Amino acid sequence: MNIQKFYGKNSREALNAVKKALGEDAIILSNRAINGGNEIMAFLEDDLVAELDHHATQINPDTKAISFLEHLNNKKLAQEFSNEIDNIDEIIEIEETSAKIKLETNLDDALKPSKQERTKRTPTNLDLPSDEVTQQLITQKNIASMLNEMREMRRSVETQLTTISWSNISQEKSKILNKLLGTGFCAALSRHLVEKLPENLSDKESMMWIKAVLTKNLNTIENESEVLDQGGIFALIGPTGVGKTTTVAKLAARYVMKHGTQNLGIITTDAYRVGGYEQLRIYGKILGVMVHAVKDEDDLKIALNELQNKHTILIDTVGVSQRDQMVAEQISMLSNTNSAIKRLLCINATSTGETLTDVVRAYKGKSLDGCIITKTDEAVTIGNALDTIIREKIKLYYTTDGQRVPEDIHLADKEALVELALQESNKQQIVHQFLSEELPFVMGTTASSIRSTEYSELNYA
Repeated sequence: MNIQKFYGKNSREALNAVKKALGEDAIILSNRAINGGNEIMAFLEDDLVAELDHHATQINPDTKAISFLEHLNNKKLAQEFSNEIDNIDEIIEIEETSAKIKLETNLDDALKPSKQERTKRTPTNLDLPSDEVTQQLITQKNIASMLNEMREMRRSVETQLTTISWSNISQEKSKILNKLLGTGFCAALSRHLVEKLPENLSDKESMMWIKAVLTKNLNTIENESEVLDQGGIFALIGPTGVGKTTTVAKLAARYVMKHGTQNLGIITTDAYRVGGYEQLRIYGKILGVMVHAVKDEDDLKIALNELQNKHTILIDTVGVSQRDQMVAEQISMLSNTNSAIKRLLCINATSTGETLTDVVRAYKGKSLDGCIITKTDEAVTIGNALDTIIREKIKLYYTTDGQRVPEDIHLADKEALVELALQESNKQQIVHQFLSEELPFVMGTTASSIRSTEYSELNYA
């Protein structure tokens, strides 16, 4: 297949060059501005059909696209095609917008009655669309169908190109990619790091570089003074069973050990869970701190007013699923108290990356002030939690790893957490790791998701 480039001072001149060389049936791959004018990449539809038909008799349909690219035996052309295929989305969007505007304009003109017709029209003689408008509707549907086919073709070719490119990955990078995926980091971040990995590094140096980048992009508090010394109102939020109540008790105990009980206040909004208030009340009794139970926004305002002279106030909230409408109600309650409440999201280290992303985006509201990773002792790997925190740019305060109060809560140590996430795999993890020959297909089938720009601002300095 002969893909050709055409140039002009503007897009019209370049398009005229395409028509002159290839005729009206040319397929345009891209149209972009360059220094001094426009560049269009195009080819004949007959060339593509002939090429695919030639291979269809010998190649299984499922592998037709990749075999076609291999048949080209031209890495430079394949790379150009890979770079230029991104422009197809823009072409499709322009065509769809143009078609929509044209259709709406034609319909508006066709259905708009004249002044004379408006005076005569009654509810029983409304005009129907003319045959011309009906034909235009059919044409627009055909255009939409063609654009959908172009989009599907783009996705298919993109997947095959991604698979081919990852087939040539070095053994060292393959090991690192497999390790990142196997320890819970998502395909987007794993690919981003491997692609940015400097060349000519040993295995040990490569892992040191990966750990350094992850550490730089993991935002943690410097010391506990931000909580225990500066004080304020802290509300722990999150789904049911994530460990909010126990974590509140741990934080309360750490505060009492440093500052005593006089300036600490504890509030619970957990009036739904059986024994929820009792559990925190027992902790409060042991510490010598009264626990205030509230049921709604008005109760919370009253409690905060009573405790306004306290240096630090900890709020234990009711746990609800991230998909429950009560999440929005809870965020609204904490936001409408006229008090500066810092919301700390408790993130369960045993949850999958997809679940954690869902939780963060549900509880985030306008913003989150920070988070606490809980249940690290129950998680085989914490890569999924760190990945979510890095992607969502949340400040990490503490981690918890047990039920003991206050022993099992620790100030977030970014270096130690990254080291823990990338520690050597145990036998249980092996079943969830990919074989080297499987990685290209994994990266190829996730091509759409890994094109995300969510990691484009990572700090490598």
